Amino acid sequence: MHPFSARRLPERPAGGPRQHDFVPTSYSNEFSPHRAPVLTIWPGDSVRTTTLDSGGVDAKGQTRALFGNPQTGPFYVMEAEPGDVLAIHIKRLRLNRDYADSLDSIVGRALTPALAAKATALDKPVRWTLDRERGRARPEAATGKLKDFWVPVRPMLGGLAVAPGFGNAPISTGDTGRFGGNMDFNEIREGATVYLPVSQPGALLYLGDAHALQGDGETSQYALETSMDVDFSVEVIKSRAQSAPRVESATQLMVLGQAGSLDEALRAATAGMAQWLEQDYGLSLSETAQVLGSSVSFVVANLAGRSVGVAAKLDKSLLQQVERAPAAARGRH
Repeated sequence: MHPFSARRLPERPAGGPRQHDFVPTSYSNEFSPHRAPVLTIWPGDSVRTTTLDSGGVDAKGQTRALFGNPQTGPFYVMEAEPGDVLAIHIKRLRLNRDYADSLDSIVGRALTPALAAKATALDKPVRWTLDRERGRARPEAATGKLKDFWVPVRPMLGGLAVAPGFGNAPISTGDTGRFGGNMDFNEIREGATVYLPVSQPGALLYLGDAHALQGDGETSQYALETSMDVDFSVEVIKSRAQSAPRVESATQLMVLGQAGSLDEALRAATAGMAQWLEQDYGLSLSETAQVLGSSVSFVVANLAGRSVGVAAKLDKSLLQQVERAPAAARGRH
């Protein structure tokens, strides 16, 4: 006999989708299927909540959790089952403090031996001032050539994940996989929809590691790490195969390949985009090859973690010329 505990799932409240205001009191440094859900929500519901920065510091500058991308969640999504896909609509991201932290670093994957020899004095902390009213940031103590250097902020979520499947141990919030994770992809921002394959009942959605701004690859090891106010909603797509995280913006379809090398990440991104084009547009592999060969773009999404990320991108305007597959054909492939 093995002891276990359980909780009764609620009935859906009357009145349609609801808005939830959730104030976190604890955070997770793992993407775990074992952590108790912090809130139960239904497809169509929206949640307003907050995240900490990657060091566990909140909007008031107080340390609330262990260093290492502490996450808000998990949120239990009713009707989500293994084999489904969870669609997370990022409705609003807002900076909620006036500073961010980074490094004057260049990740080892981006260094030649000659450049590495010159970089031995790097890896120092850099505090950035966030001008929330004007939507820009600058190195706080900048002198010399950068004394007048300002950059426009572009808030994003570095961490977004569902819990890994049965038989898997909890996964560090520094890692990535088919479930999402510490993707550090700068297109996961306000207005985007992120699609993640569900492996646990209720999906168990985590989010955190907000950045005020990050260049492609997060080459400074830490982006402009800060806390954030987040407003998101969820939908469940039933019985849909998906090999890799997908991101959809107003103008692009994007698939994120994540692996131990750039070569493998590129392959995963390409395969994931081919799967999407087959499912939603009914393209044959030959037709997909022609679309990719003429129109795909690849960006290095993440170089700073234990795995790396490559994103394949396609402009949706080009695909308006292609008749979409019937809705019934967009499920499992």
